[in-house]
Amino acid sequence: MSTVLVSPEPRATTIRSPLLRWLAVFAVMLGIFSIVTTEILPIGLLTSIGTDFTISDGMAGLMMTMPGLLAAVAAPLITVAAARIDRKLLLCACTLLLVLSNAVAAIAPDFWLVLVSRVLIGITIGGYWSIAAGLAGRLVPPESAARATAVIFSSVPLGSVLGVPAGTLVGSLAGWRAAFVVLAILSAGVLLLLLIALPPLPAVQAVRLSTLRAGLRGSGIRSTLLATFFVVLAQFGTYTYVTPFLEQVTGVGAATITMLLLIYGVAGILGNFLGGALVARRPRTTLGGAATLMACATLPLPLLGRWEIGAALLLILWGIGYGAVPVALQTWFATAVHSTAEVSSVLFTASFQATFSLGALVGGVIVDRTTPSTVMLLGGATALLVLVITSGVIDARRTRRAS
Repeated sequence: MSTVLVSPEPRATTIRSPLLRWLAVFAVMLGIFSIVTTEILPIGLLTSIGTDFTISDGMAGLMMTMPGLLAAVAAPLITVAAARIDRKLLLCACTLLLVLSNAVAAIAPDFWLVLVSRVLIGITIGGYWSIAAGLAGRLVPPESAARATAVIFSSVPLGSVLGVPAGTLVGSLAGWRAAFVVLAILSAGVLLLLLIALPPLPAVQAVRLSTLRAGLRGSGIRSTLLATFFVVLAQFGTYTYVTPFLEQVTGVGAATITMLLLIYGVAGILGNFLGGALVARRPRTTLGGAATLMACATLPLPLLGRWEIGAALLLILWGIGYGAVPVALQTWFATAVHSTAEVSSVLFTASFQATFSLGALVGGVIVDRTTPSTVMLLGGATALLVLVITSGVIDARRTRRAS
């Protein structure tokens, strides 16, 4: 038997006040916001950190590779190993690890210790995200679950809109270490809020490895995984190195880069809302359209990105496109896996983070051997491959072979 019932669905939310329910949702959202910001903050500080440790941009890009790689492994392992542990305790433990990760990065005397801190954030992502993604229905009544889910996942684009530009600004004013100090303090505050606001969340089902394997046998899961691979590879093979591009090709300074990243993030929020409005009915079409916008932004970037206005306009297009990607992928996973929300979330997290890691690594190799412009061109071409998958061509050929 692949799934063991541990306890019936808790009814604690029925006896909690609406204020406490939504405070718990807000606490979980802040946790994801802190995690997302910590994970992608090196994008804005890549050159500063590389200069401090006298390493190349590609080597500095390992700060993006390490968390994704560890998160891909940690997501299934932690979910299975902690199958019977109260979810509140698990979220708090992951948040404590987040505090330690930022603190280690802030004081690291050598780059290898920075990478150790990125290992810690990878474990945090795998554990926290896999639990938090399907938690809304346990914090609020059923009629409010969809709204609570939207609130929790609004933290993803907010990490780009507020977290990365703010961290980049702090880094430009007080040094990159100060940005991680601020994140350590924020993470500690989130930990305190989780301890106060979350009710007990005993495990409802114990997820086993066999449960995850069964989820991989869902109809359409291969196309979903392939689409995830190409769109995430395109995104993080390019966006990880957007700061070197803006410095070397656009020729702008730290203050302008912060503003351009903010513009990108705001566009990402818009894309998130647009994608959320379309994805319930057409997840494939939504993802295909998002990937097309990403390609239309990155392919002409080496030419039009030489001017600030051109870079700004293309970053807006890019932000709208990628803003719709997470919600489109997550919805597609939920329909393809045909299992519990936690199983779907684990598979989504593992596949997304594994490709995130690979994209940052491949982009780093390319940028060290060629130029940031080459990275943008290859990323745009990769994004176009998503259209082949979302159009249903692969599924149609598989169906013809089976018949």
